[in-house]
Amino acid sequence: MNYEILGVVLQILILLLLSYPLGRYIAKVYRGEKTFLDFLTPIENCIYKICSIDPNEQMGWKRFLKVLLTLNLFWFVWGVTLLVIQDVLPLNPDNNLGQSVSQAFNTCISFMVNCNLQHYSGESGLTYFTQLFVIMLFQFLTAATGMAAFAAMLKGMSSKTTTTLGNFWLYLVRTVTRILLPLSMIVGIILIIGGTPMTLEGKQTIPTLEGTEQVISQGPVAAIVAIKQLGTNGGGFFGVNSSHPLENPSYLTNMVECISILLIPMSLIWCLGFYLKRRKFAACVFGVMFLAYLTTLSISVGQEMGGNPKIAEMGIIQPNGSMEGKEVRIGSAATALWAMTTTVTSNGSVNGMHDSLTPLTGTLAMLNMQINCWFGGVGVGFMNYYVFIIIAVFISGLMVGRTPEFLGKKIEAKEMKIAIILALLHPLMILCGTAIAANLAVNDPILASEWLSNPSFHGLSQMLYEFTSSAANNGSGFEGLSDNTPFWNISTGIVLIFSRYLPIIGQIAIVGILAQKKFVPETAGTLKTDTVTFSVMTFAVIFIIAALAFFPALTLGPIAEYLTIR
Repeated sequence: MNYEILGVVLQILILLLLSYPLGRYIAKVYRGEKTFLDFLTPIENCIYKICSIDPNEQMGWKRFLKVLLTLNLFWFVWGVTLLVIQDVLPLNPDNNLGQSVSQAFNTCISFMVNCNLQHYSGESGLTYFTQLFVIMLFQFLTAATGMAAFAAMLKGMSSKTTTTLGNFWLYLVRTVTRILLPLSMIVGIILIIGGTPMTLEGKQTIPTLEGTEQVISQGPVAAIVAIKQLGTNGGGFFGVNSSHPLENPSYLTNMVECISILLIPMSLIWCLGFYLKRRKFAACVFGVMFLAYLTTLSISVGQEMGGNPKIAEMGIIQPNGSMEGKEVRIGSAATALWAMTTTVTSNGSVNGMHDSLTPLTGTLAMLNMQINCWFGGVGVGFMNYYVFIIIAVFISGLMVGRTPEFLGKKIEAKEMKIAIILALLHPLMILCGTAIAANLAVNDPILASEWLSNPSFHGLSQMLYEFTSSAANNGSGFEGLSDNTPFWNISTGIVLIFSRYLPIIGQIAIVGILAQKKFVPETAGTLKTDTVTFSVMTFAVIFIIAALAFFPALTLGPIAEYLTIR
């Protein structure tokens, strides 16, 4: 029996078993129905009172977005300020220095947009104070922001005709208190039992077997790791993220963390069905996303377990597959599973070095982020998929001569224009950023040698991956790229801002505009959106618009590298 494959299958089965009931529970939370955590209501009311918030206010889509963006702006100023002056703040037993302005800008923006792109080494680049009151705080807030936007979308989609999408503050607070915090406590306790540190003490000096001493960093790791995975954040306490034996001590903790990454994104698709009372439609959406995930997973596991063909040509047996950049305690199959799981979501954590993935696995990791709508980040995964549903409904209606309607609302020119702009924004951010970086590298060989650890195809892949990860709010990287420079900090920071907030603005706008329209009951002429046929159509639209735009760049990078080793 191949225990590596068994471990992969077991994790997928656990996800399927847990995501359905969790989706039902989340739907109840957002609908305001009774749940077993209703005893938290007095605490939530206290938060509203202290912050002078009226949780009963019903917000239109413009008011909803204004509140969302204003809150994010406030936390951005908060984060940059603390990161720059962190060396003079408390909880700094290791005497770590403050960040430069460009690095603080990138770090703060990255964590504000649920990306967690880290241009610093966690244990030496941050203090315990900023780990807790910037990083961990943002990991709760950004995940809750995405889920609050998703809840507003549910409210708009479920209403026959309405001018409001609910209350941002209510959704935000309930997401933290009733979903993210309870789940984080469960995962955190498991990680502590598994050996992940949870302390405010400084570095430990440990005598080694060779008779020397080694300094070991520690800190409040378990609490931060729990929310980094559940909130599809991904920011590692340590520089090498979940490849570190204290951040991810064993195969058991690896399973718990990997399951945590996909648990809420999967659950939110089922939540969609329960909230809208359209479980068949949710099952169709889940089916498309899940089959795409399984396809990339199957290919990548086969590639990593098959080893490197060039090494095999030398007569060297690779019984454990391609183990370059991987941890022995985790294995090649579990590393491939993690790479695909994190890239179909917006989680940038790693349990092995993506720079050492076999070329085809690296291609699939990038393609998952370039498509950016399989399961996605918490909340915004379906929101990205929703854009392609709108496009698919409009195209399908034109093709078969049926009214382009979705959930009883006619799809017209205004919604289509917004949807097309959002669909093209993603490749624009990635390809333009990569083109600028590649041009600079080609015209300045010294600069290229400073940035890239590899020339030729793999060097292009490193730059393409960095902008892909930024635009997808992912945060993982081909770590051969030296990215802590003013160019990479600022350029990726700009991509992060546009790629997070413009889609949310556009998606909420579409929902708000449609919600205000007159509800049209379904007739024989209405296009059915809860069928296998429409699911295939949606997949085709996604593949044509979101995937084919990137094939020329992928061909020049990881695909060309793949062909050179065959």
